[in-house]
Amino acid sequence: MSKPDLKTREKDKAEYPNEHRGLTESRHIKFRVRFDYRGKPKPARFFFGGRKTEDVAQEIREQQVTLWRNLPLQGIYVEGIDLGEIYNLYDEDLDDEVAYAPLELIVLADTLEDLLRFIMRDEFRRIEIMEPSTLTLKSKDVEKLLFRINEIMGKNITPTGKG
Repeated sequence: MSKPDLKTREKDKAEYPNEHRGLTESRHIKFRVRFDYRGKPKPARFFFGGRKTEDVAQEIREQQVTLWRNLPLQGIYVEGIDLGEIYNLYDEDLDDEVAYAPLELIVLADTLEDLLRFIMRDEFRRIEIMEPSTLTLKSKDVEKLLFRINEIMGKNITPTGKG
């Protein structure tokens, strides 16, 4: 029986990316991102129907967990999900306490551009790049990243004084 040669094994690697086996490779960026989902209080109708902000925050977080677990995103693999403890903060605008339900994801992404999907959200609070320990960007990588930021923001980058 003959052993498969090195080229065959490399071809198999390309066909079956490591993220599907739960492994990391140096080409991936592994990061932890935190979202805090705000529970906006629902006013009561007549004498019933009002919901606590903690319940609303928890429900929103559960919906997002379901999306992160089941939504296939090209180049992105959610490795882990951690639900934090719901906490309350005083909101001066509402003159009331508002609940926040934290959610942390550990994610593997193919490119730095894929991180934008996470950090350009209102719920975004913090990001920690776990692997690799250093990132080197070529000028083309920076150009792609800036272009993608512009697309997401929906604005055109124009020189000062024009537009």
